[in-house]
Amino acid sequence: MDVLTNIRDVQKKAQQIRLDGKSIGFVPTMGYLHEGHMKLIKNARKENDFVILSIFINPLQFGENEDLDAYPRDEAHDLRQAEQSGVDLVFFPSTSTMYPTPLSLKIAVVRRADVLCGRTRPGHFEGVVTVLTKLFNICQPTRAYFGRKDAQQIAVVDALIHDFNFSIKLIPVETVRESDGLAKSSRNVNLIDQERAEAPSIQQALQYGKKLVEQGETDPNIILEKTREFLEFRTHGKIDYIEFLSYPELEPIETIDCQVILAAAVFYKRARLIDNVVFNDAGVTSG
Repeated sequence: MDVLTNIRDVQKKAQQIRLDGKSIGFVPTMGYLHEGHMKLIKNARKENDFVILSIFINPLQFGENEDLDAYPRDEAHDLRQAEQSGVDLVFFPSTSTMYPTPLSLKIAVVRRADVLCGRTRPGHFEGVVTVLTKLFNICQPTRAYFGRKDAQQIAVVDALIHDFNFSIKLIPVETVRESDGLAKSSRNVNLIDQERAEAPSIQQALQYGKKLVEQGETDPNIILEKTREFLEFRTHGKIDYIEFLSYPELEPIETIDCQVILAAAVFYKRARLIDNVVFNDAGVTSG
């Protein structure tokens, strides 16, 4: 496994692989790898000739009230996990490598970003699409892999690839969960015992809302109200949002007659957790 920190070195390697007629699977991460990342890598390994993993904590996607320095890091662990999972190349740039000078251009996300996480994290998705545009141009992937837990991110990346004509296939990968249903996340290590015990109620509440649809409820407002009541009763965390939207368009709906997302975010003392379910008008989960 190669570990490269220089942009040009990665570009040259990727160009040669593509010239050889081989496919590149790309898994972008901010490190502190867990089983969710391993599943992304596993899928990339299965479907491509060459796998590139990037590890870069992107400062542009952290807001004023979000502590970039507190984001968990473990370089030795990440490299060990990457090698054991069959990654061919790890791109591990510094901030100064990715952003050597102040940016002269900015990408504005005008749709799919002002709801869910984007509503309370202004500038977050601009930071996401900026770094991904750079990473896509550096790593030149055939396929890019993202976890469904970050469903809004997938919707925004889908728009980025489509609008800017990247010849990349977006591959969403099912969320990896703990035995009690909590979505795997690097932020879970920041939960105290009581919070960790309550956190699975986020997914439980979303499944409760989905079940209402399965039982014939078609009014989004009723589903939102009952889902919120379910979650409020089971957690001391502060609910950031519970939203019910079309997917991947992320537009408001008046009735359930299309693919939708029911999503929630909850603030705990030192972690903000997100989760979602995506399903159709019959309550069938998206695969």
